[in-house]
Amino acid sequence: MTYVAVMQGRLVPPEGGRFQSFPRLRWRDEFALAAAAGLNAIEWIYDSFGEDMNPLASDAGIDEMRQLSITSGVVVRSLCADYFMDRPFLRASVAERTGLTRKMEWLLSRCGLIGITRVVVPFVDHSRIESEQECKDVVAIISELIASAKVNQVELHLETALAPRSFAALLDRCTDSLVRVNYDTGNSASLGYSVGEEFAAYGHRIGSVHIKDRVLGGGTVPLGIGNADFKSVFNGLTMLGYQGDYVLQVARAAPGDEVKWVAQNRAWLGAQIGAAKVNAL
Repeated sequence: MTYVAVMQGRLVPPEGGRFQSFPRLRWRDEFALAAAAGLNAIEWIYDSFGEDMNPLASDAGIDEMRQLSITSGVVVRSLCADYFMDRPFLRASVAERTGLTRKMEWLLSRCGLIGITRVVVPFVDHSRIESEQECKDVVAIISELIASAKVNQVELHLETALAPRSFAALLDRCTDSLVRVNYDTGNSASLGYSVGEEFAAYGHRIGSVHIKDRVLGGGTVPLGIGNADFKSVFNGLTMLGYQGDYVLQVARAAPGDEVKWVAQNRAWLGAQIGAAKVNAL
């Protein structure tokens, strides 16, 4: 079964002007709103902004998440660990990195309790990989996290800004089957990467897909307005036999129009996937 999720926070107005953050005040509402938009999943966010109010941190909170999921029919299968964008593993001191590793191990244990099966680990923007030494650092960090990932049955999906061959080389050093790729259509478009080259380099390791559009060298725009080569993306994923989830991380709607906007993007995504399957026949 293919799950189509929305990035948490996209179904309610942004808090404090933040483009993406844990919705501290209205996270409960998003379960019913996601169902109303025709979705069957939410990608949870764990960040520093919402850390003190995120229900993942308590057993009572996890129980409430579980009950809301049952009531709405909307599951939480994945988590975007934006906490490590705010506090990057890279360019940190040894003591800081050790603390961050323990934090991730704790987060993986919480994911295991609620049944989240993948965590997107971001190495983009402030946490982007900028040197060969940092590639080595990432390999060391991931290697240290594997034991906890296995215990909690959670995959680690790496999101990076690396060029196709460089990303493939990194993956060659992270050989455990729990280490996968989170492919972000908008980020690749912004960086000017070729979809064909990306899929040839590491397509077989793609475990999840973020759907958004961005202009070359710029920010997020509505789907189909930017430089994302969606035809190549969906045709390529079909050829790869991709059966994983899609997460709508789309441009925000005007406040009050969130559910309608996400539903429109859900319909667009379904049409793109359907067209790619027809093209493959």
